[in-house]
Amino acid sequence: MRSRSIFDSWGKVLRGHTPILSIEITRECPLHCPGCYAYGSNHLGGAVTLRQLADKRGDELVRGILDLADRHKPLHISLVGGEPMVRHRELSLILPELSTRGIYTMIVTSGILPIPQEWMQLSRFTVAVSVDGLPEHHDVRRAPATYEKLLSNIAGRRVYIHWTITAPMLERDGYLEEYVRFWNAQDEVHKIWVSLYSPQHGEESAERLGPEQRERIARELPRLHKLYPKLLTPEGYGQALLHPPASPAACTFSRLSKNYSADLHTRVEPCVFGGDPDCSQCGCSASAAAHWVSEIRVLGPLKAKHLLHGSMSIGGAVARLKHMALPSWHERNAPPQQSGKPLVQISID
Repeated sequence: MRSRSIFDSWGKVLRGHTPILSIEITRECPLHCPGCYAYGSNHLGGAVTLRQLADKRGDELVRGILDLADRHKPLHISLVGGEPMVRHRELSLILPELSTRGIYTMIVTSGILPIPQEWMQLSRFTVAVSVDGLPEHHDVRRAPATYEKLLSNIAGRRVYIHWTITAPMLERDGYLEEYVRFWNAQDEVHKIWVSLYSPQHGEESAERLGPEQRERIARELPRLHKLYPKLLTPEGYGQALLHPPASPAACTFSRLSKNYSADLHTRVEPCVFGGDPDCSQCGCSASAAAHWVSEIRVLGPLKAKHLLHGSMSIGGAVARLKHMALPSWHERNAPPQQSGKPLVQISID
């Protein structure tokens, strides 16, 4: 399976396509989570913020998402926000279409709204629920998407749990294991994957992890994986978290992906975090996994990253010859569109 994914990615980039597409499908969110990068003032480069974009809804959103999919022909699409579930009616039209196109699709949600049961029948589809620690932290940071609410909304579904570890979670011994034990025991949970809090350059916040804390997590994850098999930490993953790529140009995930914001036009650069990410402290699970895969030896000293990066260069040349939109490692962010429309207020019962 791992080799198939690598070779599929090579084929995509050789044809000038983007294997991974991430789309912020709405600017709206009923949560006000501290440290949320999507609503940072510099997320889209500083000229405009996510809340100022003219986002789509209804048929316009459905057509816009499918047009991006048809243009880029990705292997995988992540639909994020804002809170993507506030567009659940449109998603009920979008998701079956992406499934019939053979595209793997993931929705990343806070779990604030129920996940439609019929979505569980779709092929190549997953839901990732962001759970920021145990209730003592999560319920404060992500209210009203509390443990009680999200457990009710995922009941009888099949989900992944995405956990971003922050410094306060390491203040109590046994916290990491308590978290993994709880979610490993939930029937609805298929896998748990881990990110570390990823700051922007110059950021000083309570969430930032120090070097010793990162090393402690890297040591702890393999042990927890042996006890709780739903924890997705392949051999070497902890070291990938400890030694992230030095820059977006060296990040395989960043180079393989394109990221669009809520107007479906503005690009999020240089990666999904936008702004000015401190790559030396990156803890993104997708970046770590891609970096880990890229270090796999294919033949002698030849690693997967050498073939992938070579494919990117060829893919750029093919795109230019075909007058296609250049892959993300060549493009620059397009001028953002602003809107004077007021935000719709979302009420959660």
